[in-house]
Amino acid sequence: MKIAFIGLGNMGGPMATNLVNSGHNVTVYDLSQDAMNQLKLAGARLATSASQAVENADVVISMLPAGHHVESLYLDPQNGLIHSLSSKTLVIDSSTIDSATAVKVGKALALESISFVDAPVSGGVGGAKAGTLTFIVGGEKQHFLTAKPVLENMGKNIFHAGEVGAGQVAKICNNMLLSVLMAGTSEALQMAIDNGLDPKVMSDIMLQSSGRNWTLELYNPCPGVLEGVPSSNNYQGGFMVDLMRKDLNLAIETAENTHSATPMGKLAQTLYEKHGESGNGQRDFSSVFELFNSTNRLKI
Repeated sequence: MKIAFIGLGNMGGPMATNLVNSGHNVTVYDLSQDAMNQLKLAGARLATSASQAVENADVVISMLPAGHHVESLYLDPQNGLIHSLSSKTLVIDSSTIDSATAVKVGKALALESISFVDAPVSGGVGGAKAGTLTFIVGGEKQHFLTAKPVLENMGKNIFHAGEVGAGQVAKICNNMLLSVLMAGTSEALQMAIDNGLDPKVMSDIMLQSSGRNWTLELYNPCPGVLEGVPSSNNYQGGFMVDLMRKDLNLAIETAENTHSATPMGKLAQTLYEKHGESGNGQRDFSSVFELFNSTNRLKI
């Protein structure tokens, strides 16, 4: 299959590499020449522009930072890909953006008979490299079925959430819950430490009790409890605080649009804003644990 991949950041680069390794004919484009050179070494073809990358492509995949980047890529009046894409092309946008932009892009492409799904991912950089990402897809059922075999080259779990835009809503609902769980797990573990308990023992107790959750089991925020996770590597790698802040902002914006009650989500948003503004934006989101230690707790 001929695939164009646009956006080769920390997530996009490994995803495109997995498509190459799966035997697809992959052409890539990114503003970073270094990122493109890495994909050339992996076996991808390089394009000098996004429009060149999508020539004769069966599938176009984009992985961009924000909604305005996605809208500009596809709908720009002069250079938008809407002017050059074939009606036989399936567009998969795996960026995490607001659902309104996904719907806008999807509707505009549909008017030109171009198929579109939004397919944000969960699983972080590690999952992107390992090809074990979760894709949460919004779009027509037939478009989902066409996209699924392609996504399976990059991910382990592929879900159809609903119509275009549903993938984005499901992703931010999940990440809002994740932020709440991480903050709650952090404060519970720190309270145990403050009272003389071993955080490893406390984690084991909660893992066998009603407080069990994903952050305790697979991503423990307390240094030294689990090996191979960011908390045991000075919170390097993983999912950055700034990205969690972005997802929480999207979640709260979505909640406000539908008058959904999200008091826990808003509190988590406040905590992550405070943490990020203290110089922790590039560290893993589990570093929020440090907000609850003796140095920082009076500032919360």
